Amino acid sequence: MAQTSRSRKKRKKSSHRKGFNLPKGKGKIALMITIGVLGFLCIVMLSGIGLFFYYVKDAPELTNKKLDAPSSSRLFTADGEMLDDLGAEKREKAKADDIPQELDDAIVSIEDRRFFKHNGIDPVRIIGSALHNARSDDVQGGSTLTQQLIKLSYFSTSASDRNLRRKAQEAWLAMKLEKEKSKQDILTFYINKVYMANGIYGMETAAKTYFGKELKELTIAETALLAGMPQAPNSYDPYENPDAAKERRDTVLYTMLDNDKITQNEYEEAKNSNVQEGLLPLPTDNEDRRISDNYVKEVINEVHRKTGKDVYTDGMDIYTNLDMGAQKELYDIVNTDQYVQYPDEEFQVAATMVDVNTGQVKAQIGGRNISTDVTLGYNRAVNTSRDFGSTVKPITDYAPAFEYLQKSTGTYIQDAPYNYPGTTTPVNNWDNRYFGNITLRQALYDSRNVPAVKLLDEIGTEKAAEFLKGLGIEYKDMFLANAISSNTETQDGTKYGISTEKMAVAYAALSNGGTYFEPQYVSKITYQDGTEEDMKAEGQKAMEPYTAYMVTDILKDVITRGTGTNAQIPYLIQAGKTGTSNYTTEELAEIPHYGSISPDVMFTGYTTNYAISVWTGYDDRKKPITSQSDMIAAAVYRELMRYVSQNITTNDWPFPEGLSRIGNELYINGSNNYPYQRPNTTYSYVAPSTTPPSSSSSSSESSTTTPSSSQENPPSSSSDPTPAPPPSQSSEAPQPSTEPPGSSEPAPPQGSQ
Repeated sequence: MAQTSRSRKKRKKSSHRKGFNLPKGKGKIALMITIGVLGFLCIVMLSGIGLFFYYVKDAPELTNKKLDAPSSSRLFTADGEMLDDLGAEKREKAKADDIPQELDDAIVSIEDRRFFKHNGIDPVRIIGSALHNARSDDVQGGSTLTQQLIKLSYFSTSASDRNLRRKAQEAWLAMKLEKEKSKQDILTFYINKVYMANGIYGMETAAKTYFGKELKELTIAETALLAGMPQAPNSYDPYENPDAAKERRDTVLYTMLDNDKITQNEYEEAKNSNVQEGLLPLPTDNEDRRISDNYVKEVINEVHRKTGKDVYTDGMDIYTNLDMGAQKELYDIVNTDQYVQYPDEEFQVAATMVDVNTGQVKAQIGGRNISTDVTLGYNRAVNTSRDFGSTVKPITDYAPAFEYLQKSTGTYIQDAPYNYPGTTTPVNNWDNRYFGNITLRQALYDSRNVPAVKLLDEIGTEKAAEFLKGLGIEYKDMFLANAISSNTETQDGTKYGISTEKMAVAYAALSNGGTYFEPQYVSKITYQDGTEEDMKAEGQKAMEPYTAYMVTDILKDVITRGTGTNAQIPYLIQAGKTGTSNYTTEELAEIPHYGSISPDVMFTGYTTNYAISVWTGYDDRKKPITSQSDMIAAAVYRELMRYVSQNITTNDWPFPEGLSRIGNELYINGSNNYPYQRPNTTYSYVAPSTTPPSSSSSSSESSTTTPSSSQENPPSSSSDPTPAPPPSQSSEAPQPSTEPPGSSEPAPPQGSQ
């Protein structure tokens, strides 16, 4: 009996172990891993939920005002006055009852096929997009139409702003919106809000602007075109990009067919129609917008370049640096005959004015007589394909010579017959004269070419290029010809050089003592969420203060006694430089001309407050500027500088440390050129002429054109010879018969001033 009892106890104990003991060995490890994974997943899920609600607690409030308002941006002048509201005033809203079923079908088919099945977010769409993106370089979004509406109403569309906080708030607001509004309400908000290119918001406005119809009157093809535009409005603009617009429209039509919203016959008929059929001419803009059109274009470009945001979809308040008074004055100077007489309607002008101490662009114009139907048109003020001639000399040759070689303004250099090193190609002065031993001061204010090339050769193109880079000017390849010319060409023939914008900020560094500020059109941006971004630039040292002062001191002489006397303004202390470009021998042979001609004439000048750079010429480069109009660039500069300087104090430049003045010349203390004595022998050489006076080397900068009545006659210099008319010659000599080893330098321009 006792034995039986013990046996039962053993069996009972054994049974207990078999039913409740944890597994041993691998089974136990597997179970522990499973429990650990499940626990981790729970923690992750709970953390995710916690993080989600942490993010959405600060989500903005849903309001009809936000959902209904267009996502346009407002632009303000430097004084805080409204400059433009990009598109808001052009919008016409459609009522839900006026929206045709075909438009609803087109939008849902291309943007969110499951729109009527989800509650604001679509897990099926998100998973499908993720799988697609993993297999393809073509990125596909997972946002629903509701989320897109929330994004347009409350958040930036920039890819850089797609963070977890933003996505969580977007999803949360989308789900709330689906509870508060009907699907048709959401579609109506979307249709009235989206940007449709050309400053137009809303599909009703687009229908009337593009086709002269209401939405309900559009054909299936026209409906599909509008439905496809919001994803990339400018890319799918049927006016500017008809091929891309047709491809997008046809994609919308295919999705409608695939979604059983149109028949095969309707699809074929719509697909075969011309995408530009029925398009109306775009309406003209108002006069105030035309005055600042080029400036607004650069504001839009700067905002996108620096922030990645789109002014048409991200709804920002943008505070610009525009001085509207100066802008209107510049517009009148360029577009009326009140200040300057222009030779014809085709003559073009581009100009940029900057604050020398900040780099802020205060005024800019990109052309004359711009058509009233042009919006955000071509801006010649930032174009770098034209040659700025001798305006490059101060920053390419002389400033580096002072900075790196410690030369003085009194250093003597020989202006005599000279070939580009290693070649038989002569460097010709604009007047075909040579003055012998002259100071660097005279070489620059008289705009001599030979000394300029000699200086660049001594400095070295690499060092000069490094110096220019510090002023925001970069050459892909720099040659000795760039001593007197800004232009060079790539192997495919593309020309590149400088612009009025680049030249104005480079000269601004000369004015402010050597600090470079990149050009700034925008000072501050306020975003939809109330945050602000300061856009002011930090200056970078580009040269020593004494270098900037030495160049400025000479450029003051350019205006008082050199080639820029037409820019004189009584009692105003200023500095500046003239510039002309020239034609090649081949071009001259094709251009009928008498006397002096040039394709480009420039003037860049500055005070202690502002720098202004002006380019003049024709869009057709082979239509030349003659001696009758080669003073216009300086005249435009003079009139604008006179206006902006009239009510402010303009001081002289302060004398910097490390510099001494002996007589009229400036010497860097401790340099080998301190002081440099004048040579005992000098001579003046005039090259013989075998042809009658003609055109190639523009003599505009020594022209005796009478200055405006407000000017004073400048003092003459005893060392300045009376310029003689130049003989006919090419601005670019024939390709040299002998090139230096490894050189591929193009034929250099000649006669630049």
